[in-house]
Formats: sequence, structure tokens, C-alpha cells
Amino acid sequence: MDNPDRKVSVLLVDDDDDFASLFSAPISQDGRLEYLGHARDKDSGVAMTCRLMPDVAVMDLNLSGTALDGIEAAKEIRIRTGIKIMLLTAYEEHRIIIDASKKAFASGYLFKSSYRMIADIIFKTVVSTTPEKEMIKALIMNDLTVAEKGVFYDILKGASKDPQYQSPSTIANQKTSIFKKLGLKNTKELLKVFGNW
Repeated sequence: MDNPDRKVSVLLVDDDDDFASLFSAPISQDGRLEYLGHARDKDSGVAMTCRLMPDVAVMDLNLSGTALDGIEAAKEIRIRTGIKIMLLTAYEEHRIIIDASKKAFASGYLFKSSYRMIADIIFKTVVSTTPEKEMIKALIMNDLTVAEKGVFYDILKGASKDPQYQSPSTIANQKTSIFKKLGLKNTKELLKVFGNW
């Protein structure tokens, strides 16, 4: 965040109204956070996020009864807005939440059973580097080759020239491979997702 004194704005996307009420209490009571409200499904979640542009959207993994459909909603928000995502889940199986976080380009995750600690976890995830955030990014980067990682970071740094030791066609092929592996279409989407990690 560019202003550490500014409140961190939070939007919840969850189809459970009872949990939304439970969730809003610690957020609203924390002076570091601003609760913007809650959306109940994927479409309204994406629309509200694009309209309100919170610092973070907390996305339930299971919306409208479809298993893990929150991943696609989270990924769409990341690609369209660059807004940080935290996944919210009743699952406590580590492998499920880590895999989902990777697919959604999430900055972190929250367990519904730990709702009393949610406010602090959200704040730290948005304003600082956390082990979870770095782990998720490392898992994403593990899918790229060494050469692709070099091109990836050149894109993030806004490098205007291709490295002299590689031909333009090689660089183009590596970019295509990067986008395919990450599930992105182009440089613009990559910058949206990783420019605000």
C-alpha cells in the first residue's frame, strides 16, 4: 500500500449470509480495516470488486454449492483488476487450499474456523510479505523453467529489450509458454496478476 495509514478495504464473496455476519464483526471492529460489504455469488462478486476496487477480496472457495468454483471467480478478479485475493474455506486439508491458492493467484488463505483471527491475517497479508504469500508465488514459479523465469522477471521489470543472448523468436516462444503455463493470455494479464503480489 502506498499509504500505511490508510485503512485496508475488504470485500467478502460468500453465499452464506450467517457467516458473512460473523465475518463482518471482527473486520468492522478493527481500526485498520474497512468492511465494504459482501457479495453472494460469482457474478456479483466480480462486479462488486470491479466497482468498489477494495484492497482485498476474500473469496469463499465454494459458491452456490459448486465445488471450488470460487477459484475461477478469484482468478477472474485478479486478471481484471489486480486486486489481492484471499481464499476462504471450511476445508482444512492443506493440499486442497494450497492448490486452490496457486490456481487463483491468491495472496493467502483463511480458514472459517479461525474467524476470530481473520482481521489480523487480512491486514498482514495486504500490507506486508507473509510466508503464505511467498510460498504460493514460489509454487507458481516452480512451473516455469529457469529461462522462462528470466523472461518473466524481465516482463515484470518492464525490460524494453530482449536479452542479447537469446533471439527474438526464442523470447517469443518463452513468453507463449509462460502464458500457457500460468493460464494467462498476454503480458497485460501477467502484469495485472503479478504487479500487485
